[in-house]
Amino acid sequence: MKFTTFLKDRIPHIVTGAVSFIVILIFLIAFSNSAFEIILISTVFLLMGIVMLLSDFCKKKKFYDTLLQNTSGLDKKYLVAETLPEPDFYEGKMTLNALYDAGKAMREEVVFHKKSFEDFKEYIELWVHEIKLPVASLILLSHNDGEAGDKYQPDLKRIDDYIENVLYYARSENSEKDYLIKRASLKRIFNETAQKNMDVLLNRGVSISADISDIPVYTDSKWVEYILGQLIGNSIKYFAADREPEIGLWTEDTEDSVILHYRDNGIGIPASDLPYIFEKSFTGENGRLGAKSTGMGLYIVKTLMDRLGHRIKAESKQGEYTEFILEFGKNDYYESVTD
Repeated sequence: MKFTTFLKDRIPHIVTGAVSFIVILIFLIAFSNSAFEIILISTVFLLMGIVMLLSDFCKKKKFYDTLLQNTSGLDKKYLVAETLPEPDFYEGKMTLNALYDAGKAMREEVVFHKKSFEDFKEYIELWVHEIKLPVASLILLSHNDGEAGDKYQPDLKRIDDYIENVLYYARSENSEKDYLIKRASLKRIFNETAQKNMDVLLNRGVSISADISDIPVYTDSKWVEYILGQLIGNSIKYFAADREPEIGLWTEDTEDSVILHYRDNGIGIPASDLPYIFEKSFTGENGRLGAKSTGMGLYIVKTLMDRLGHRIKAESKQGEYTEFILEFGKNDYYESVTD
């Protein structure tokens, strides 16, 4: 709080005090008081006014400066009332009580919506588990139906992938509760992911070359399988029509990390879109082509990689390739715990 701002707010009081002072001077002169008496009374009057202004300013400055400072330093600003001392002036007490009431109402609102979110998330997870059963049955039936069933397999696989996206997105905000970090083999993880996607890879005629060393990493195998499945799904969606589809994977062992390179020879990503592909709901130029895109797959991948403590980035040249680089840090803590 600035003193000039405080004075501007007190202009009506200052004007009233000045008028009162002038009236007193007129009465003192009219009753023939001596110059000494007039000067003495005027000095006392002015000093009392100045002391009252300064005292009021100091009390309010301390309270409101603390209020502004604490508010700017809080993430949850509705809790600011809890950080303030009890003021010793009535206006401050009213302000603090109002902040307490507002904070209490906000906390109740937050608890209500958090409970609603948890209930909805629980329902979504239950729905996903229930809906996967008939989808799995349809996939099995299509396998047993020969050539007639083959034409339905890609669409059934897409439905199953979209259902997986719903489940993993619902869990991504609190996915750390479902983590199981342990020593894992990237080679085994990819083999299992490729096996799960074998039908769609064969139907699309995808050639896979994998030079993945058996270097152990510390991660959650289930989440990484989902991440690789998403990358495979993206590749299948955006392969070029004028050449045979190919996917290549290889690992790189550095001093600080194990790096998994995933590259396809698809249509690539425009340079203008590349910085935004991990953003929520971003579809870009490719998403507006023949293959419909929700813009959620790579967002979920990035979210899960961040929560696992890994890193992912992408490189691409439009019309030639797209490469995702997954970096798994080497962690002495996990090595000492698991060894």
